[in-house]
Amino acid sequence: MYPLTLRLPVGMLPQPDETTCGPTCLHSIYRYWGEDAQLPDIIARTRKMELGGTFAIFLACDALLQGYQATIYTYNLTVFDPTWFVPGVDIAERLQRQRESKTDARLHYVTEGYLEFLSLGGQLRLNDLSRPLLRGLLRRNLPILTGLSSTYLYRAAREYGPNDEPDDVRGLPAGHFVVIAGYDRAKHTVLVVDPYGLHPYGPSHEYWINIDRVLGAVLLGIVTHDANLLVIHPPGHPSQGKP
Repeated sequence: MYPLTLRLPVGMLPQPDETTCGPTCLHSIYRYWGEDAQLPDIIARTRKMELGGTFAIFLACDALLQGYQATIYTYNLTVFDPTWFVPGVDIAERLQRQRESKTDARLHYVTEGYLEFLSLGGQLRLNDLSRPLLRGLLRRNLPILTGLSSTYLYRAAREYGPNDEPDDVRGLPAGHFVVIAGYDRAKHTVLVVDPYGLHPYGPSHEYWINIDRVLGAVLLGIVTHDANLLVIHPPGHPSQGKP
């Protein structure tokens, strides 16, 4: 019988600036697994985009280089074709061919990360994003680091300019990283642990929110090249090899 509620002991520091939500979430995952990681060190070694921020794939590569295992559940159809996730397809080969045929600089950059991720033993999966998937991972004591749309999650105005100022007309959707660390089946909510201190759900770095809101935010993360779940755990964890 599965528990009606579950809460993993994931702590979170505040992100030092507007662009370091990713490494701050990664720091919380390392601390969850008992590692005495230092946030400034993780931030310093995280690969960044030109205007700041990062991609989940670079967080995953860092985890693999630190000796962890990492699985990415991707919903980013701008990078991956669904037909690649069948037996016999070499995803690395398809990524390389795609990079040769497209000119998008951001695609080229993130492809380097995915090729490194696969070479380091990372796992890529395309599973339906659903309540059972989230709850199943959490029941195996696996916190979920996710790249999603903060615009949708927060129901906030889109952002404009170098200082990401709210602007409902000129603004663009914003991406963000959080950690999902629990669920309540009766209330249809999940526990979000959020490094951003100015979110609209109170002064704490954690809050319970409708699970469907989070699922929608993950899928809409494709707008900002996110749309993924990243699961990190030490080798030998009981979840190893499970979908």
